[in-house]
Amino acid sequence: PDSSVPTMICRRNFSIPTISAVPGSVVPWNETVKILCKGAPESYLYHLKILRNSKYQQVNEILGYQKEAAVFTIHPMDANSAGNYRCQYRSYKGWSEHSDALDLVVTGFYDKPFLSADQDHRVAPGENFSLRCSSASIPFDRFSLTKDGGVDLPQQQNGGHQGSFTLGPVNYNFSGNYRCYGWYNASPHVWSSPSNTLELVVTDTMNQDYTMENLIRMIVAGLVLVALLAILAEDWHSRRVLHKEGRQDLAETSCSKQKCQTEWTLQPAPNGHL
Repeated sequence: PDSSVPTMICRRNFSIPTISAVPGSVVPWNETVKILCKGAPESYLYHLKILRNSKYQQVNEILGYQKEAAVFTIHPMDANSAGNYRCQYRSYKGWSEHSDALDLVVTGFYDKPFLSADQDHRVAPGENFSLRCSSASIPFDRFSLTKDGGVDLPQQQNGGHQGSFTLGPVNYNFSGNYRCYGWYNASPHVWSSPSNTLELVVTDTMNQDYTMENLIRMIVAGLVLVALLAILAEDWHSRRVLHKEGRQDLAETSCSKQKCQTEWTLQPAPNGHL
């Protein structure tokens, strides 16, 4: 009992390793995936383990100091490679704790289901969005939903010929492409081919409608202003023409009076008056 105390204290000084999959943990059949195990800088040995028969069994190891993380490559991906993985590292202090579990899934073993939604694919932030994954030909025990880029998704749903998923309240991070898969309880890491892609767009439609209304109002106001300017210009042009014509008439009248007066002044006097 006394010897176990220093061991527990020593392990508290270890950083727990982190495990991840690149490009992702849902891998098509016959493709390549890399499992990354990141430990402490002084780590010199890494073990990768998979859960089989309720026990973790070592499947690979990497010896030597790693700059950032130990990289375990799996190729080709198949049903035997799919499963629940953990990793562990060793340094001069001893062995670390195991990492959190990584569920590595292989897809493409059954016919693909169909993903659909009853509502519009454009929703506002804060709303819920429901999707339906259905399989007309093959009844599955479970259905799972995935998103490109990753987001917290609801747990897999009970199957049969259809499974339902509800996302929400959604935010802008929920925008993206979704797919669903079918699988069986006896092989939870072996999934069907991916369904069709369904795109979800989270957008503030109320603000967009308000902006559109303001834009329409601005356009109408602009047209009204242009019409008023056209009317004012036409009125100004008409007044100018009338004013010009009035000045011409006045000039002609004045000229006529002056001509008549001149003619009357220059007329010769009668002979009798000379």
